[in-house]
Amino acid sequence: MGRAGPILSLLILAALSPGCAHYRLGDGPGPSFHTLYIVPATNKTVLAQARATTSAQVREAFEKDGRVTLVNSPQAADATLEVTLTNFHREVAANREDDTGLARKFTLFLSASCTLIDNRDGRLLFSQRVVTVQREAFVDNGLGDVPFGMSNDQQQSEYNTMPLLADALATRITHMVLDVW
Repeated sequence: MGRAGPILSLLILAALSPGCAHYRLGDGPGPSFHTLYIVPATNKTVLAQARATTSAQVREAFEKDGRVTLVNSPQAADATLEVTLTNFHREVAANREDDTGLARKFTLFLSASCTLIDNRDGRLLFSQRVVTVQREAFVDNGLGDVPFGMSNDQQQSEYNTMPLLADALATRITHMVLDVW
């Protein structure tokens, strides 16, 4: 009995180890392309500042990831990514205590449609995949009355939240393009 325990353990280990033989730690297989051109985002929303902010954030997200090299022209790229901002809307998330007809917090939603083209053979890798992100924006400071010269301003709050929306969108787009499942 004393020798059977270790021998049985080795047999079980030997039987189970082939299932793990090809397992790899890390991000998994990389994309089928090595260079990427990102077309400046097209904006079909009412957010005037969204195009530049989103374009910059998407490029930055791919640069930080490092799995592909960004290039400055479609001719130099293995693939081209097109991003179109398609929808922006807000929903009331919380009302003010002193006036329940006014919002204190909004949930902001930003959607984009993405197309990825393999420039080597013109094949669509995916077309018009929709990505939607959300962030919350507070209209007031939560302290009640604001001092002179300060404002409880919905427009300013949304403007300040735009880089956060763009960053979240860029992160989702990067994963959608580079992560193979």
